[in-house]
Amino acid sequence: MKYYIIAGEPSGDLHGSNLMRGLRKADPEAQFRFWGGDMMAEVGGRENLVKHYREMSFFGFVQVALNIRTILGQMGDCCRDIEAFSPDVVILIDYPGFNIKIAEFAHKKGIPVHYYIAPKVWAWKEHRVKALKKFVDKLYIIFPFEKEYFRSKGIEPHFCGNPLVDAITERCAAAPVEEEFRKQNGLDERPIIALLAGSRVSEIKANLRFMAQIAERIPTHQFVVAGVGWISKEQYEQYTANLDVKFVCDKTYELLQISEAAVVTSGTATLETALIGIPEVVVYGIPWLYEKVKPYLLKIPFVSLVNINMGREVVREMVVYKPSVTEAEQELRSIMKGGAKREKMLNDFDELREIIGGAGASDRFASDIVRTIQK
Repeated sequence: MKYYIIAGEPSGDLHGSNLMRGLRKADPEAQFRFWGGDMMAEVGGRENLVKHYREMSFFGFVQVALNIRTILGQMGDCCRDIEAFSPDVVILIDYPGFNIKIAEFAHKKGIPVHYYIAPKVWAWKEHRVKALKKFVDKLYIIFPFEKEYFRSKGIEPHFCGNPLVDAITERCAAAPVEEEFRKQNGLDERPIIALLAGSRVSEIKANLRFMAQIAERIPTHQFVVAGVGWISKEQYEQYTANLDVKFVCDKTYELLQISEAAVVTSGTATLETALIGIPEVVVYGIPWLYEKVKPYLLKIPFVSLVNINMGREVVREMVVYKPSVTEAEQELRSIMKGGAKREKMLNDFDELREIIGGAGASDRFASDIVRTIQK
């Protein structure tokens, strides 16, 4: 069968690639055409990659407004390409601003729409639920708590686990031993604090300088930025200049595995860090205006996926206009070795793993998609 898959950011590329492997197991004759990244291209062939997510990375009202012609043009290109490919199913991976419009188009053309990794409408932009209900044939969720939410909105979601578990297990199993990793990346023998400042330029700008300033206060440890390949090293270094901060690229899981603790922006990275078992502090610098309106926009009390899934504060969240370096330092010290909060947090992470579920989710989701389309 023919599968048209759309992912618009790095996490979607990761999950899309694992789903494609699962689809190929369930359907050896699978043909792919997709919007995504390098990992999806490795599975489905670079010749079938229509657009890289680097060309689709517009987030926030200002960026979207400035690039609205480009975005609308990409939507038009995508619709025409779907029609030309004539797939048996369109599979959408998160990225709702773009993908919900594509869902509407595919639905009107009579093409089944499967939404893999439902958008987080329970947190913001809840009005999108109406479009999901109207245009999506099957909605897949990756967090257990989402079942009750979507059922209350008249949508029967499908949960097969969380594909992050597979991605982390595979990547960590292939990681080099610690001594080799340190040598390869120019790291000294000091304990490591990982800095995960985000995968978008705007996130790096908002968070990295603040994160790096914590390094000045804890010279006994080595602070290392987990960079992504599609953002240049120079863009990171402008915020860490003259500070004792190191840099590794596209090796986040490997870095986390050998870290004592981490400072992380909100998003998928908070869950990844917890599932690997590394105590963390969540920080995110937000615009002054957003801080004021946040209580009216967010429908939930937490922003990190760890706390949302646990239903309580497990990791400290500092999502404010100007995070305090002193406060962040104190919180970080409390989860480092010997810290008062470390053991409790590690125990909570064990509970989180039970909630999220075990390995094999990508294959289970893929098998369900194939079975549904073949009916």
